[in-house]
Amino acid sequence: MVARQLRERGIRSERVLGAMETVPRHLFVPSERVPEAYSDEALPVGEGQTISQPYVVAASAEALALEGRERVLEVGAGTGYQAAVLSLLAREVIAVETIPSLTESARERLTRLGYSNVRVEQGDGSEGLAGEAPFDAILVIPVGLTDRQQLLRIVKEGNRTTEQKLFPCRFVPLVGRFGWR
Repeated sequence: MVARQLRERGIRSERVLGAMETVPRHLFVPSERVPEAYSDEALPVGEGQTISQPYVVAASAEALALEGRERVLEVGAGTGYQAAVLSLLAREVIAVETIPSLTESARERLTRLGYSNVRVEQGDGSEGLAGEAPFDAILVIPVGLTDRQQLLRIVKEGNRTTEQKLFPCRFVPLVGRFGWR
C-alpha cells in the first residue's frame, strides 16, 4: 500500500509514510471488509459513513506538516483510522464524531490498540470544538458539491489566511448544524 499507493503518487513525508506503515488499517474496517482493507478506495463502515482511501489519509496528514508537538482537531472520527495515523505525528489528537455508535467504537478501538494521545468526543463536528480550542491544526477540508469537492489546505498566520487546492476528492456529506443540506 505504502509503496504503490502513496510513494508513487507523491507522498514524500517519511513521517507520514512511517505512520501509514505502522497503523494496521485492517483493524479499522468492518470484518467483512478486511480483505479490501489495503485497497486504494474508500470503504463503507456503516451509518452511511466511509473510511477514506489510504492516499487521502496520507495526503491529508502530509498537508498538515506536523512536527510532533501539535494539538490537532479531526472532524468526523469515523472508525478512528485517520486519528490513529495523526497520533503518530502530533502530540495530541481530538476527534469529534456526531454518530454515537461510531464514537463509541472508535473510542474503544483506539484505546484497545494503545493510541493514548487520541480522544474521541461525541458532538457536532461542523461546529468545531470551541471548548478545546485553540488547535495547531485542523484536518484539511473538502469543499464543494456533494458529488465533487476539492481538498483544501488553509493556513492562518496572524490575521492572514492562505488557501491551497490540493486535489479533487469526494467525501460523504458533513453531518451537523453547519453540514451539507
